[in-house]
Amino acid sequence: MSGKTFEQLIQIMERLRGPEGCPWDREQTHVSLKPYILEEAYEVLDALDKNNDDDLKEELGDLLLQIIFHSQIAKEESRFTITDVLETINQKLVRRHPHVFGQLEIKTAEEQRIHWEKIKKNEGKKSVLDGVPKTSPALLKAYRTQQKASTVGFDWEEIEPVWAKVHEEIEELKEVIGSSDKKKIAEEFGDLLFSLVNLSRFIKVNPEDALRQAVEKFIRRFRKVEKIIAEEGMDLRDATLEEMDAVWNRIKKE
Repeated sequence: MSGKTFEQLIQIMERLRGPEGCPWDREQTHVSLKPYILEEAYEVLDALDKNNDDDLKEELGDLLLQIIFHSQIAKEESRFTITDVLETINQKLVRRHPHVFGQLEIKTAEEQRIHWEKIKKNEGKKSVLDGVPKTSPALLKAYRTQQKASTVGFDWEEIEPVWAKVHEEIEELKEVIGSSDKKKIAEEFGDLLFSLVNLSRFIKVNPEDALRQAVEKFIRRFRKVEKIIAEEGMDLRDATLEEMDAVWNRIKKE
């Protein structure tokens, strides 16, 4: 049943891109669609954060549509088809899981992660760090870069040196914060963020997810501050920091 439904999606996209199809769909290119595939991926993350199956089902469909869209454009240009895409990922999954589809023995997820990077290196990667997209959000890029470096042993074995590095970077930032060297300040601030990302790996927290959730929490609380102050007959712009902070603390206790 899923195969028939998948085929129907492909046919719908072919029709949308056809001579009698949708003008907007027909004029799209790989380049023009780039913002949408990123937007749809973030909407999937949002649905996961909300733990809403209905939203997740819909957003996964929207993300899948982008894959079908790009594959249809490539087919029209006689470059590749959705079948080629599926065959490529099938082959890659089998090749990169020899402990499942072959005789190799791997007992833990960490062993698999290290072996995965070795396989990718054998596939033609010139550096252990290859494969991290340049356009990744900075926190996620730092996280994946550190993960990849750790697969060849470039990592601390315990958390204590990681904490020490965080405190070291804080002190270095303090030393330059009062100077006029904005470039140096930005550099030291970046080093501090990078060390915090390293800490996140040791406490098994994804920094991109953690920061996104922190931002959403701030947004929820600040909107409540706006609502409460308005209900008390005040304009937010006229409220003092102390008044807003008092409301904020009430919300936190709730």
